Amino acid sequence: MSRLERFSVEPGAAGRRLDLWLAGKLPDLSRTRLRALVEEGRVSVDGRAVKPSVRLKAGQEVLVTVPPAPAETLGAEPIPLRVIYEDADVLVVDKPARMVVHPGAGQKSGTLANALLAHAPSTGGVGGPRRPGIVHRLDKGTSGLLVVAKSARAYSGLTAELAARKVLRRYLVLAHGLVQRAAGTIDAPVGRHPHQRTRMAVLPPGRGKRAVTRFRVLERFKGYTYLEAQLETGRTHQIRVHLTSIGHPLVGDSTYRRRGTPQITDPALAGLIEGLDGIALHAAVLAFTHPVTGQRLEFSIPPPERMERLLAHLRGALAPSPHPPPPRGRGPRGR
Repeated sequence: MSRLERFSVEPGAAGRRLDLWLAGKLPDLSRTRLRALVEEGRVSVDGRAVKPSVRLKAGQEVLVTVPPAPAETLGAEPIPLRVIYEDADVLVVDKPARMVVHPGAGQKSGTLANALLAHAPSTGGVGGPRRPGIVHRLDKGTSGLLVVAKSARAYSGLTAELAARKVLRRYLVLAHGLVQRAAGTIDAPVGRHPHQRTRMAVLPPGRGKRAVTRFRVLERFKGYTYLEAQLETGRTHQIRVHLTSIGHPLVGDSTYRRRGTPQITDPALAGLIEGLDGIALHAAVLAFTHPVTGQRLEFSIPPPERMERLLAHLRGALAPSPHPPPPRGRGPRGR
């Protein structure tokens, strides 16, 4: 069924374009879809159909009729997966950087979701129709461990465990600048950036959702810090936003790179960063209680080669601190 949204233009919004104003009122809809709704006559201002560029006046009534999105099918694709663990209910994979987890704007195929349907067809009836069995996600540029539910009972148990913050997730991170504290906690709300919909941001108290990231320094180099970050919550882009908020954007992250970030003058280093083909962020440790057997499982994998090459260069070319490298454990451990 279509839904009807009714808004009144507040005094502070007088003079704003309709399409831009609506983007803030209906954040679940893309600007492309909002523009299409206006052009289809599904948006009225004081009872009249208008153009997306119309300038609003205080007190005007805006009605938006949002029809249901057309049903989309998701096809199985025989894309190779690096399986770390698998049983009848649970699958743990090592997602490579540049692989999108599920279809979205600009990415309709070649995703982890497409690969999952081919590898484990039972995931097709688990969770949402476009996110088969997917309990949590990793950003496109992030590599590492991700758990998938192969059955409805596993999906229910894992999502509840995640919501209760009982799933352990640790990441290896290479950030710009020298993080002075050996360890710390960033507790700052995260939400959609007020002006750039593709970005998230740390927001003032009372806005956004609570987000907590714990970190500890593993190694320091000249101009860079290698850290381990642990998620207490799982907000979109959380580690990237939190570290940027304290002045340490992640290497390779063009979305959150700050203007003041020093230029890279070492051609070899610049080439290695280009070769990251993503962000210097890797989900290295994942632990959860098996939703069916009740066994506690823990998995750990070392940094991928894309990050290892960069770290090796930094260790050789830039003076490292005496901090030891992270543990190199592999595979599952039950307890």
